[in-house]
Amino acid sequence: MDKNKGSSWAKHWDFMLLDILCLLLALWGAFWLRHGEWKIFLRPLYREVAFVLFFADILVAYFGESYRGILRRNPWEEWKALLKHVTLVFLIEFVYLFATQKGDLVSRTTIVGCYGIALILIYVERQLLKRVLKSSKHRQRGAQALLVLTSRERAQKLVHRLNGTTYGDTRVAGLILTDNREGKIGQIEGVPVVTDVEGLPDYVRRSWVDGIYVSLPEGHFVDQSVIDNCLLMGVTVHFDMKRFSQVGTPYVSKLAGENVLSTSIVSGSTRAMLIKRGMDFVGGIVGCVITGILFLFVAPCIYVKSPGPIFFKQERIGKNGRRFKIYKFRSMYLDAEERKKELMAQNQMKDGHMFKMEKDPRIIPGIGNFIRKTSIDEFPQFFNVLKGDMSLVGTRPPTVDEWEQYEASHRTRMAIRPGLTGLWQVSGRSKIVDFDQVVELDRKYITEWNLGMDFKILWKTIGVVLKGEGSC
Repeated sequence: MDKNKGSSWAKHWDFMLLDILCLLLALWGAFWLRHGEWKIFLRPLYREVAFVLFFADILVAYFGESYRGILRRNPWEEWKALLKHVTLVFLIEFVYLFATQKGDLVSRTTIVGCYGIALILIYVERQLLKRVLKSSKHRQRGAQALLVLTSRERAQKLVHRLNGTTYGDTRVAGLILTDNREGKIGQIEGVPVVTDVEGLPDYVRRSWVDGIYVSLPEGHFVDQSVIDNCLLMGVTVHFDMKRFSQVGTPYVSKLAGENVLSTSIVSGSTRAMLIKRGMDFVGGIVGCVITGILFLFVAPCIYVKSPGPIFFKQERIGKNGRRFKIYKFRSMYLDAEERKKELMAQNQMKDGHMFKMEKDPRIIPGIGNFIRKTSIDEFPQFFNVLKGDMSLVGTRPPTVDEWEQYEASHRTRMAIRPGLTGLWQVSGRSKIVDFDQVVELDRKYITEWNLGMDFKILWKTIGVVLKGEGSC
């Protein structure tokens, strides 16, 4: 990953510091309103509450990436982001007080009042700080001088975007146009065209330049020696990643000890993916325990109705084509796989990329229908989650015969670890009979993934299961 990815919490230390001060001020104000005295921090219990708020705020800022894109948010977006941030901070506080059995010792009115006051104070503080950072005087003072190397057609849009999103960080000091062959000097959006491509190294040598942003449209090229000469002078050169790929998200990584530019449609930072895997591990343990309890009741019913193995084991395709064995409580007769070929003509899914059939005759009457309708048959897959073959949320793993029919565009859904549930399962899966719609929903999940999306899908999955919409 790019070394700067996920560093927004440290980059915006000014917001974080003022947020913490507002949190403590809100606690002091709520205590004063409730008890009529101001010496709150002389009380050990409330000092403890303050310390928890302090560390909770840092924790949420780091793992929740609360400050990412903060300067680009409009007032409504800021309010929604702030509400989420402060709610998580106070949720950690409540969990701490409950776990330490100190909840009854702290005034609930003070804590709730602190929550409300903190929302107001922090919102006002953030809006005021943004106004200061956006002011022209602040932007000019200490801002890095950035040259933009691009085409005349793209220049206006780039200057407008850079000036609108780099508050306090940089200022566009000049333009170099690849199609300025006649050496015409002028201005675009108030930014001067300072030189042509060939004259760039000489201009950098004698001018204040901290960085060069290179954004070239297709068909426009710059001699590498020009870039190398600027680098030798100590100037940082930034390349627009869209030049390298229009599909995935390019990032700098290491391969066999070498720095490489990698591109992937899979979204999410390394830190977020580690949190996701941690959720899978905890969920896998809990799920395996529940599976063991269900086994005591389900196993005898399956065996009585259809003597044979209690668990169904099948080879499935996982991340990037990796094969693994998936486990389920057996809900079908032992010859289900052989009979599937006979029933393919009744498959409701187009093109045969998945198999779906109402009133499937292979299902064991009674217990089979029940455990499929309630999704109980899926619980042994928590063992796959614990092993790392699957995730709690992802894309459903296809069978080998389904995988062999995949076209290139279909393989997209296998770019991540398969899951117990996913976006298409909670998006009206019983009505979806077009496999391309399934792929599109899976692609949407992969490219737009974040931890919040996983929580939403898990929550919706509970509703789908309670409604008895079955499993896949």
